[in-house]
Amino acid sequence: MTSTTAAHNLLTDNPELYEARFPDPDRLAGRWTEDCLRRHGTGERVLDMGCGTGRDAAHLHGAGRTVTGADISEAMLAHARTNHPGPVYVRADLHDFDLGRGVFDAVVCLDSALLYCHTNDQLDAFFRSCRRALAPDGLLVAEMRNGAYFLGRVDLLDAPAVNSLAWQGTAYRSHTTLTVDRTAQLLRRTRVWTTDDGSPPVEQRSAWRLLFPQELRHFLATHGFEVLELHDGPGPRTEPPWQEGQLPGDTTDADRLHVVARLTTPH
Repeated sequence: MTSTTAAHNLLTDNPELYEARFPDPDRLAGRWTEDCLRRHGTGERVLDMGCGTGRDAAHLHGAGRTVTGADISEAMLAHARTNHPGPVYVRADLHDFDLGRGVFDAVVCLDSALLYCHTNDQLDAFFRSCRRALAPDGLLVAEMRNGAYFLGRVDLLDAPAVNSLAWQGTAYRSHTTLTVDRTAQLLRRTRVWTTDDGSPPVEQRSAWRLLFPQELRHFLATHGFEVLELHDGPGPRTEPPWQEGQLPGDTTDADRLHVVARLTTPH
């Protein structure tokens, strides 16, 4: 059966399906983030940039922080307001946002959201936006794929990853293929969805910037940040995952990258 290419993203257009596909019942990502913020003694005002369905933003709110969740997807924001209340949710583009000058003590950017900045200009705009948003000594906490992992490794590229789930009475199956675009320095993802209800397969494409540890250090330093932590785990999406009380490691070789940086030269 011939697949059709969707104009939108099935997961971000259907936040309930997203949460079913990527469950986080223990709020591991939110707890890891709160641990980072607490260890570095940051203030209570937090911007969750690329907040998605709002689960992590709501966890940080429950931990006593004043949280703004920002995303470009209206569907995600509507879901967050209804299902994960507490934070203020606003629409903003991580490529270039202005939510006020010096109004946050921390900017959080999880689950590779930062890597949707595909070009150097987009990365510069993101870090400039963070710098503008942060108060003096504010923190940036980010978690993402590690570009360095793909230097000579093909285990994530060899074959499609297949996942199945049932949602609203329909069985969904996804086949996800990753390819490296070395010229553009992108990790391209093709995901084909099939269902058991007779609908034609749907093909969707996206990409992440392959950002390397030393490259990330350079961008941060250029925009006035001091790197406090840069490591490949433990984190919320590592294997094994982070557990309460664990301190960051000192290598950057595995497939996830975690950074905590402090703003030393405000805009």
